[in-house]
Amino acid sequence: MADAPPLDEQLRTALPDLTRAERQLATHILSHYPVAALGSITALAKAADVSTPTVVRLMQKLGYKGYPDCQRALRAEVEAMLVSPLAKHDRWRGGVPDTHVLNRFADAVIANLQQTVGQIDPAEFDAAAALLADPGRRIFAIGGRITHAIADYFVTLMKVIRPDVTLMSDMSNTWPPALLDMKPGDVLLVFDIRRYENAVLQVAEMARDQGAEIVLITDRWVSPAAAHARHTLAAHVEVPSAWDSNVTLMVLVETLLAAVQTLTWETTEGRLKRLESLYAQTRFFRRYR
Repeated sequence: MADAPPLDEQLRTALPDLTRAERQLATHILSHYPVAALGSITALAKAADVSTPTVVRLMQKLGYKGYPDCQRALRAEVEAMLVSPLAKHDRWRGGVPDTHVLNRFADAVIANLQQTVGQIDPAEFDAAAALLADPGRRIFAIGGRITHAIADYFVTLMKVIRPDVTLMSDMSNTWPPALLDMKPGDVLLVFDIRRYENAVLQVAEMARDQGAEIVLITDRWVSPAAAHARHTLAAHVEVPSAWDSNVTLMVLVETLLAAVQTLTWETTEGRLKRLESLYAQTRFFRRYR
């Protein structure tokens, strides 16, 4: 199945049309993704409490010839999750189109945006925005080595839109005090793309144990933190480079900010007016006559 979507995406799409046993199997795989489907068919059937023919039927419904065919695709998917910058560069270097890098990069980014927008459920997005807009919930945000800057950007603007927004440091010694203030119902926005960071996963686990709601922004292979997330927004990130692109992540962030701003405009408008007054008093921005 060349160019097929990731297995978890196929399973979520197929869920409404599955039989009870197939849905039970699909839910088990999604809850323990991707590890559940990397073992033997007997082990998978036993863990999901279904028969081995159910496993075969589900894989065939998804378009695979059988379980081994599905596993081959899943192993390739897992390899893609863990690929290093050197391997990414080598893969893109081979057989690249004979066009300028600006065109190649722009084409890849545009394709990423189209695929990302096409696969995100609007209801899932709206529910995530509603959580972030709820004045009764405090917001915390954390990112990894690369995505921490995106979390910082999100917090900088969200602090203008609404109060009680905190950027969590990527230094582990600062987590306990932050988690100490995290209450049930608060929201932790997590940014995590391949190669997924253990520290980010650990914070998500600890926050979930505190009763926080997790909103995850990740790549199309989906961070393990998704196991703790109430809402997951996955983006396509591959570009002709040794590193993945953050453009689609930024689009999701800025769209979330716009959605929250719309939901909270009655209070946000007043905050913006007060902020502009404070900027004027401090002469923060240069004025032109």
